[in-house]
Parts: sequence; C-alpha cells; structure tokens
Amino acid sequence: MADTTLVVAGVTVDFDGFKANQDVDVTFEQGRLHFLIGPNGAGKTTLVDALTGLVRGTGTATYAGRDLLTMKSHEIVRAGVGRTFQTATVFEELTVLQNLDIAGGVHRSAWRMGRARKGVPSYVQDALETIGLTSVADLPAGRLAHGEKQWLEIGMLLVQDAKVMFLDETVAGMSAEERSETGALLRRIAPDRTIIVIEHDMEFVRTYADVVTVLHAGKVLAEGSIEQVQADERVQEVYLGRTATADVEVDDA
Repeated sequence: MADTTLVVAGVTVDFDGFKANQDVDVTFEQGRLHFLIGPNGAGKTTLVDALTGLVRGTGTATYAGRDLLTMKSHEIVRAGVGRTFQTATVFEELTVLQNLDIAGGVHRSAWRMGRARKGVPSYVQDALETIGLTSVADLPAGRLAHGEKQWLEIGMLLVQDAKVMFLDETVAGMSAEERSETGALLRRIAPDRTIIVIEHDMEFVRTYADVVTVLHAGKVLAEGSIEQVQADERVQEVYLGRTATADVEVDDA
C-alpha cells in the first residue's frame, strides 16, 4: 500500500504583504484523522487553498515525491488530492449515481468518456456502499438530507481515488445522528488515506481526532492529541475568556 503522507514545510501564503500563513510545518500522516482548528482568521482554509492549488504559496508540500506547491489545481486532483468545501457542491438535479459517475471521470480519458457505459462501474458501486447511499442511488441529489449531501461529496472523492482528502467543516449543520455516522464513515476510509478535517465542532473533534493542529494568526500554535492541545497554555491564552479546554466555536476564514 502506497504511503499517502503529506509533509508541509515552511509554507507561507502572502497576500500583498499580509501573511495569511507563515512558516507552517505540519505532517499529515496516513491512517490518522488529522483535525485543523483555530479561531476565525487563523488561516486554516487558506492553508488548504495553497495545498490544493487555489492560491500561491511558498515552501514545500511533499506528497508521493512531488511538491504540490509547484502544481496546478487539476494536476493536484489527478495526483490523488481532493477536497470538499463548507457548502456542498453536488449537481442537485442529477442523481446520486450520476454525481459519482461524473466525479469518477477525472481518471477516464476523453475517448472513454464519450463511449456508452455498460452498467454501474465497480468503483462507483463500492463508493455508494461505503458512504451508505445505495438505497438512494437513483434519487436526485437535491432531495438528499443535508448530511447525505456531505457523504455524497466524500463519495465523489472516493471515486476520484483521492488518497489525501481535505474536508472543510463536514459536520456543520448536521444532526447528532448524522455527525455520528460521518465520524464512522471517516474512520472506515481512513486506514489507507490521509484525511484532514477543518472543524469547529469541538465535540466532534474530541470524539474522532487522532491528531489536532491549532492554527493562530497563520502559524501553528500547538499540535498533538486533543488532550495535549486542550492542556497547552498557549492555546488557553489564545482562547482567553473562553473555557480553558478550548471548547470554543472556531469558524474559519
């Protein structure tokens, strides 16, 4: 099984003199659910934008022997790195199955894309089963519940064979049951992937995080288990006036 670890070293994102990220060093390891947390403006989403080719960054981000910071966004996708956004970006008028089939096209040639399909590809069927949406495969995506749309987005990354997944506030707006099912889904797919979750739901972080990185003012403030992070005096100082266990709402910018 190929190693899907992503090593970020000295990553800086500079917007006309404003450093949204500065000298960020973090290693995202295969098989571990790695959560990024931090207060509004901490630079979490900007860091992910740099690692997925949406903004320019300096430093290095080494994955599978390549530096993601030197690649264009479509090259990064084809290399096996994918992401979701805070708002689900599914094709609501198309069925769940069609959404997955289209997403899987990233690895099909233009010639193969133009040929008639015979049945449901095995990788699409596997993704449907993994995300638990087999029973609604023929339902328009717009009719899915909120949580189901998020699972569909994860399924779209699965059919793209994304080995590194950045998930942006996946459980925002979910019910308790949906959050629990999402956590179980992430644990099912984590062993042979590298999964990074930007999250503000601290209960979800405490329940499912293997590693937590706290960003503040564009820099790494602390890293470790959720217990280590919550006990860190620097984290407590950043969240002064809130609970010392960092049980805070940390919306991102």
